[in-house]
This record gives sequence, structure tokens and C-alpha cells, in this order.
Amino acid sequence: MGASELSVILFELEKALTQNPDGAIVEFGCYSGTTSLFIARMLNQKRAPGVFHVYDSFEGLPEKTALDNSPLGIQFKKGELSVSKKTFIQNFKAANLRLPIIHKGWFGEIDEATVPDRISFAFLDGDYYESVMTPLSLIEDKLLPGAVIIIDDYGNEALPGARRAVDEWQNAHPGRMRVEASLAILG
Repeated sequence: MGASELSVILFELEKALTQNPDGAIVEFGCYSGTTSLFIARMLNQKRAPGVFHVYDSFEGLPEKTALDNSPLGIQFKKGELSVSKKTFIQNFKAANLRLPIIHKGWFGEIDEATVPDRISFAFLDGDYYESVMTPLSLIEDKLLPGAVIIIDDYGNEALPGARRAVDEWQNAHPGRMRVEASLAILG
């Protein structure tokens, strides 16, 4: 994640907090917590009352499907980008930030009851088709009016599944969408 993408995420988070300050913030695909740390800092800075939830397998990438294949993405293999939950927690402790609520598991195994009912902001960094489509399905009925969804890797040709999932979801849920760098911003 580059500085320009991070700026977009934080700008959109701030807008979402202004619109729905007590809505929940969710992040699907937190890896070691780099983006999570920036989100948590802003939530602290704004004294946002909404609860922050992160979801990750902490086992790296799942198996690719045919929808995810790209000659540019051969480096993305099952287990790549693996990091332990312990490392994620240590990164938060080192930054002296309150931990979000951590949900460990593959997105397809998430109990829908663990997803907050009132979401104001969602950041999805699942890389693959199913890892984007599943969270979109989990949150679609829980979004507050004015909520923002940001999906990473929409513009990444090495990860075509992310774009396919967003385009399919957008066709079924017409609304505003724009693209900045590799991010799709919905809402």
C-alpha cells in the first residue's frame, strides 16, 4: 500500500466518521496491521465511538480460483502474505494503540453475527475474487446511509479477481463508484 492509497483511505474514513460517527469500522484482510494502525490512530484522534473490527485468517492467501489467474500474478500463491495474529497484536502494542476486535478465520467461515449491524466504513483487502465478494455479501445489508466501502487491488492487473468481484457487486448494487490508484471507492 502506497502513500497515495493510504491518504485516500484516511480521507474517506474521516468523511464516513463525519456522516456516521458511531457506526462500526470493519477491515477484511489486515495482514500485519499497517493500514489498521492508521485507521486506529484516526479513530483515537477523532474520539470516534464506533467499534473497529478486523478479520483475517493470519494464514496468508487462500488457494487461487480461475477468476484470480493472471500471468502478472504468479507470485501470489497459497500461504503468501502470512503473518501471525501475535505479530498483529505486537504492532498495536508497539504503537500504544487500543486493539480492534480481532476475528481470526477465512472470510468464508465468518459467522455473520460477528459482523456489526451498523457499519459506516469498510476496507477490504482480500486480493482474490472470493476474498472480496464474501465480505461485500457480509456487509451489504449492514451499511449505514452514507457508508463508504474501499476495496484494494481494484486496479491491480496481477489480482484480477478483486476487480471482477467489485464489478459484479456494483452491477447488482448500482451506486456511486470511483477509482483512485488501485482502490475502488463505493459510496
